[in-house]
Amino acid sequence: MSVQERKQRERAERERLIVATARELAEQQGWDAVTTRRLAERIEYSQPVLYSHFRGKREIIGAVALEGAAELATAVRAATSAADGPRERVVALARTYLDFAARNPAVYDALFQLDGGLPYAQEDTPEPLKDAFAALLESLGEVAGDGVHPGMFTEVFWASLHGLVTLTRAGRLLPQDAAPRVELLVDRLAVL
Repeated sequence: MSVQERKQRERAERERLIVATARELAEQQGWDAVTTRRLAERIEYSQPVLYSHFRGKREIIGAVALEGAAELATAVRAATSAADGPRERVVALARTYLDFAARNPAVYDALFQLDGGLPYAQEDTPEPLKDAFAALLESLGEVAGDGVHPGMFTEVFWASLHGLVTLTRAGRLLPQDAAPRVELLVDRLAVL
């Protein structure tokens, strides 16, 4: 291995460490606790080293969002591929989405609430974000109904799920009613 390759590998490892540490700190204490100073202390590198990877917290949030999008896409695909039939796939998708948001609140915030400097629904949207949407579209497109654009149906269904996540986290909806909400959402929106 050349010196250049070793340096590239070490740089990639440092970047993964920064993202993992930011994510861990955000999950434990919230995004307000994630500062470049605290990250530098936790990873045992100087702040200039951290800034050599990310220009600031916004880019770190973006990196966590991209990682989270890839994880969400994987989880949705795993759940829907194990389901038998369109209705079961949509129910599995909805439950998986809600579970992902509940288990990873800081990652969910990085993806959908905070400014990570990432373009959404545009030509230059990063591939992990496009793929997360595609994972939803794969199951939701088949239940959109005649004359309904599958992408638009996916947006509306996703917005409904996001509303459920946001309102439940804010204490506006009772968490124990999540299952009947999913059933109602699927039964009213999906054409089965």
